[in-house]
Amino acid sequence: MSERSRGVFHRNAATGMVFFATLLLFIGAAAAQREQTDPPGTIRKLPLTADEIISRLQERNHEREQALRELTGTRVYRVQYHGFFGTKEAEALVRYKYVSPNTREFTVVSQSGSKLVIDHVITGLLNGEKEASTKDNRQRTALSPANYNFTLADSDADGDDSQYVLSVVPKNDNKFLYRGKIWIDVNDFAVTRIEAEPAKSPSFWVKRSEVRHRYKKVADFWVPTENTTDSAIRMGGHAFLSIEYKDYEIVGAVRPIPAEHPDENSSAPVTGQENTAVH
Repeated sequence: MSERSRGVFHRNAATGMVFFATLLLFIGAAAAQREQTDPPGTIRKLPLTADEIISRLQERNHEREQALRELTGTRVYRVQYHGFFGTKEAEALVRYKYVSPNTREFTVVSQSGSKLVIDHVITGLLNGEKEASTKDNRQRTALSPANYNFTLADSDADGDDSQYVLSVVPKNDNKFLYRGKIWIDVNDFAVTRIEAEPAKSPSFWVKRSEVRHRYKKVADFWVPTENTTDSAIRMGGHAFLSIEYKDYEIVGAVRPIPAEHPDENSSAPVTGQENTAVH
């Protein structure tokens, strides 16, 4: 800086300080604006009510259900029981096939362990899923205001902007309903996680059950990836069930076409499969 320039600067110190303060305000405002402008692909969590979240969940589930034509996969069922009747364990490897709209086929590939557990627990689970998949039961057990009361859960304030968390309370004691919490992806409006207990005990012998269910995204669809059920049995027993879901293959599908919501995040590019209530 020249001597002349330094002189001007000192003679106008007050003006310079005002300019400097204004510059700081400008920089601060620009930085704030930059922080508020999401880069391409950023997911924003919209301030929706529980009813609005469920409404969009229902829309998206319907779209995905219409889009998915056929899916296959493998499941590994494992059961452990410890209690009055001793210790019993069993495992079954099952091939699964879904064909739209309501067909579910199970083929037992192998099984080992207690025949009692296989016949009364694992076979019962497969039969129960077939029963739950009928059109009437699907309507009576859907995540909808007809079957549940929904509220925003306290844990929704945990800072996770990728999920909505809702508390769900069943409106009746249908054996396929549950009470607890569900996690919903903010972009796809798909259930990603469930932690709950059955609305009605599946048996007199079961005192209490805790269910944890997780989903993963395979291309455009969300499908189960893991299920665990921890049950307290009367007379001091304890049972643990786990289901591992793997080897998914989408045999037939079209791309889901989401309903238009002006304030909603745009859909992610298609890469393969999405949550379509396929269990």
